[in-house]
Amino acid sequence: MSLWCLLLLLALPDPTVSTNPGVKVQITQKALDNGRQIGIAYLEEKLKSVKISNISGSEDVSPIGDVEYRLSGMRITDLGLPQSSLGLVPGTGISLSIGNAFINLHGDWHVTYLGFIQDSGCFDLDISGLTIKATISVGSDETGRPSVSSNDCVARVGDANIDFHEGASWLYNLFTSFIDQLRYNKMLAMYHLVFVHLLVLATVDKYAEIEYSMVTPPSISNFLIELSLKGEFYNIGQHQEPPFSAPPFSLPPQTSSMLYIGLSSFMANSAGFVYNRARPLSLYITDDMIPSSFPMRLNTRTFGAFVPEISKRFPDMKVKILLKTSTQPKVTFEPNNVILQLIGSFTAYAILPNTTLEPLFTYKDASFSGNFWISGQNLDGSLQRYRAKISVSLSKTINQGVSLPGIGRMNLINSKLQVKKVRLLTPLNSFKT
Repeated sequence: MSLWCLLLLLALPDPTVSTNPGVKVQITQKALDNGRQIGIAYLEEKLKSVKISNISGSEDVSPIGDVEYRLSGMRITDLGLPQSSLGLVPGTGISLSIGNAFINLHGDWHVTYLGFIQDSGCFDLDISGLTIKATISVGSDETGRPSVSSNDCVARVGDANIDFHEGASWLYNLFTSFIDQLRYNKMLAMYHLVFVHLLVLATVDKYAEIEYSMVTPPSISNFLIELSLKGEFYNIGQHQEPPFSAPPFSLPPQTSSMLYIGLSSFMANSAGFVYNRARPLSLYITDDMIPSSFPMRLNTRTFGAFVPEISKRFPDMKVKILLKTSTQPKVTFEPNNVILQLIGSFTAYAILPNTTLEPLFTYKDASFSGNFWISGQNLDGSLQRYRAKISVSLSKTINQGVSLPGIGRMNLINSKLQVKKVRLLTPLNSFKT
C-alpha cells in the first residue's frame, strides 16, 4: 500500500458500533516531503492508464460551414510531472502543485462536412508547460470508500501541438474546445481513478480479516494529518462484534518523525476474540527458543530439580511446552509493559528418543506478562510467567520476530516502540524504498 493510499483510507462507520478507533496514524509534513516523489511516481503510473472518453461536436469552419467531428480511441502515450509539491490544508485536505508537466496523446479523428463528405485518420497531441494547482478535499462516498474532490483547481497549458495523419492541417482549429476540456475536466477524473478502488478490508489469513476504515473524518492541521482507523479483526465472512468496545485514546501532536502509529489494546483483543472463535490458540515452546545466556534450559534435568521423578524416568531429555488457550486471551497495555493473560493449559512434554512426546504435567490458568521492542525490521519481545522464571524470545518463537509492515514499496526504518497506558506508540523517522 503506497503513501497516497495511506493518506486517503476513509470510510463511514457502522453507527451501531463504537466510534473509538483501534488505530491512530499521524502523518507529518516531513512524511509528505519525503514521500512526495514516491507518490508522484505512483500517480504518473496510474494516470497513464486513464481511459479518456470520446469527444464529439461541431465547428463553423469558413468557408466550408459546419464541420462535425469525433475524437475516439484516445490514450496517453507519455506523461511527466517533473515539478511537484504537497502541503497540508487545515480542515480540508492536501494541496497539490504540479509544474512544467507534459502529456502526449494518440487518438483517431473522424469528420463530416457539407453533409456528405467524410474523412478520418489519427492524430498525436502534445501538451507541454502544464501547470496544475489544486486543493484536494478528502471524504467518503455512500459505500464508505474514499472520495476526493478538487477545490480551487487552476490549470494552465503552456503549449499544445497537434500532428494529423491522413488529414488536413485546417482541422487544427477544431480542437480548441477539446484542449479546454482536457485542461479543466480530465484531471479530477484522473484523481478518482487512483483512489476510488481502495478497499477498507484486508485479509490476514484463512481465519481473519482486518477492517481499517475511518471511524471519524481526518483531523488536518498545518503540521500533520491524523487518521482514526477502526483497526478491528473479524472472522472472514462473519463480522460479529466482540463483547467489548474500543477505549478512547489520543496521540499527542508530534512532528519530529515522519509517521506515528498508535495501537489500542482493542486491536489486539479483537484479534484474540476472532482467532479464539476460529480455533483454540496454541503455541509450542522448545529449548532452542530460549536465549543461550539464560541459565535454565527446557530439559528434564531442569524440571527434575522441582520434581525428581521427572529426571529419573526421563533422563537427559529435551522438554517441549504446549500453551493452549481455553478462553479469549486478554492484552493490557501498561507503561513500558504489555500484559498478556492466557487462560488455558500449560503442558510440558518430554521428547523421547523416537521424537514422540510423553506428557509430564499440566498447569491451568496460566498468566503471562511481556516486554516488546523493535529490532531492525522486526517486532521482538520476551514473555514471562508469573511466579516462575521461564522466559522465551519472541524473535525465536515466531521465526525471528514479526516483520513490520511496509507501505507500497517503502519499508519503515529508525523505528521506536513505546508502551503507554492504553496504546502502543510507534514513531518512524524515515522511509526506505
